[in-house]
Amino acid sequence: MTNTEAGAELELCPCPGGPGVDVLRPRLVPLGGPRAMTVRRTLPHRDRSFVGAWCFLDHYGPDDVARTGGMDVAPHPHTGLQTVSWLFDGQIEHRDSAGVHALVRPGEVNLMTGGAGIAHSEVSTPATRFLHGVQLWIVLPHEHRAAARDFQHWPVPSTVLADGVRARTFIGELAGRTSPLHTFTPLLGAELLLDRDVSWAVPVRPDFEHALLIDAGAARVAGQPLTAGELGILDSGPSAVVIEAAEPTRALLLGGVPFAEEVVMWWNFIGADHDEIAAARADWEQHADRFGEVAGYTGGTARLPAPALPGVRLRSRGRIRRDS
Repeated sequence: MTNTEAGAELELCPCPGGPGVDVLRPRLVPLGGPRAMTVRRTLPHRDRSFVGAWCFLDHYGPDDVARTGGMDVAPHPHTGLQTVSWLFDGQIEHRDSAGVHALVRPGEVNLMTGGAGIAHSEVSTPATRFLHGVQLWIVLPHEHRAAARDFQHWPVPSTVLADGVRARTFIGELAGRTSPLHTFTPLLGAELLLDRDVSWAVPVRPDFEHALLIDAGAARVAGQPLTAGELGILDSGPSAVVIEAAEPTRALLLGGVPFAEEVVMWWNFIGADHDEIAAARADWEQHADRFGEVAGYTGGTARLPAPALPGVRLRSRGRIRRDS
């Protein structure tokens, strides 16, 4: 998925939550033209760039593709990151310049690495009636920012973690369930299904910060109420986080060691500074070998053009935004 807000300043404000909990409410972002699907974006945020190394979160659907047109994202580039595609409903066809042609299906995770440079396209399939899921990005640390192109896929088993709690752990480890996928910093990503009137003390790593995204239903995390679309963020410290669901609820639990580096995030690129971003943009516009070609995409636009750079140098950002 591509970031359509290359030059936008994020104007959201954090909403104070319960003790140690910040609540980020989503903003609506269209992907494409007036009939295109709309996503709900909570990361990046004006005041919070990362949760662990998770740096981008788009939450979408359920969208009736007959009405919205579904997803049709032409080939576009990435640098300095990994993408995680996770679906609740529908199917997406993935093609990339590493030669991978794969489907994204519910309950199966696709993890693409675009360190030095990769291009890919994403299109909902004709068999899809409703499209519903999340797209996440992971920022790569400096020593791995030029990592080679890679693609990992895993059908994630559903396991019972407690009475009334089922989970699919697609990244990292949760309650003894471990994903085999490789990331470059310690992370957690899991889909949780909680029955009505469940209270669960989730065992977590105390060196991780965590975020809970509510997809459907409602829950309280560490005493803070969250409704569908909201992201509750907890800083590192606790070894357990209590999640309470008064109704059947589906949520994503994300976590990771706080990411201490500062990076520049612009359009679909992550780099150390303005000059790295400008070089990546120029390479994409000049069809450089750095990004390769995506074979087999048949949409109306051959590739997405990069937006113009702003007239000022792009500023780096850290975990917590501190504007001068």
